[in-house]
Amino acid sequence: MTSPTAQDAAPSFWDPKRVNPRRSLSLMALGAIVGLALAGYALFTARGTTTFHVPAQDVALVNQQPIARADFYAQLQASLGVDNAHATPAQRRKVLDDMIREELFVQRGKELDVAATDPDVRTATVGAVEQMAAADAVTSEPGDSVLEAYFKTHQDRYAQEGVMTVRDLAFPDAPQAGGAAQALTRGAPLAVTLRSFQGRDTGRETGEDFYFAAKIHLGGALFDRARALQDGGVSAPVTQPDGVHLLVMVHNVPPKPFVFAEARAQVLSDFRNDKIKRTTAQYQGFLRERANVLIADDQR
Repeated sequence: MTSPTAQDAAPSFWDPKRVNPRRSLSLMALGAIVGLALAGYALFTARGTTTFHVPAQDVALVNQQPIARADFYAQLQASLGVDNAHATPAQRRKVLDDMIREELFVQRGKELDVAATDPDVRTATVGAVEQMAAADAVTSEPGDSVLEAYFKTHQDRYAQEGVMTVRDLAFPDAPQAGGAAQALTRGAPLAVTLRSFQGRDTGRETGEDFYFAAKIHLGGALFDRARALQDGGVSAPVTQPDGVHLLVMVHNVPPKPFVFAEARAQVLSDFRNDKIKRTTAQYQGFLRERANVLIADDQR
């Protein structure tokens, strides 16, 4: 019986030139362990996963929900009027406790679905989403050329409010009103004219009023006649349900249009408000298109 040759000897574990099953299996196992370790580290340190480490950009985690360091600094300044560098440990702790308390209550509110049942919470939520949707419109700074074009399109909005002092007289019929109009045009005293033609002062206008107030008091039809009168002018008779009316203008100061420079601040505000309305409407349309909304047959 011959002894085994060198070629029959087991291959060396560390010899890279020869296949070694034990070495292959060991290296495969080591690679798997290293891969699992790296995956576990990435999994448990990623944002939004359970971790016992507070990221550098946050000051706390409440049920894995971060309280941002920037928000904490802003809250310090808003509530105590100090920055982080000058705040005492007690002040920092108080603000942080308040923010943790708020986050706990917010999370509990989500668990209870408060937004679906509480009208105030629903209103606040809708308002917050609307503000987010309109953020670009609120912060935009349109140039003067854009604002001037908007100003010219809506010029009737930008004027000094007109004022008028007018008397509203009522007569029983058209002949009496016509006679009174002729008398007043010739300069007859108001009191005498009323007695002569069985008229009365309605009292709707008793002194100087802005145009918008006079329109409310007189109504649209009479106001349109009044605004066209000059000082001392008398309108044509206007038939109303309570009689035939005459308008006697004591003093009329029509609205004075502003130039763009005078109205620029108001134009900018109106421009933004209109843009916010358009943006909000577009956002609502986007949400409606992607939503599954079912309406009862009797409400369609």
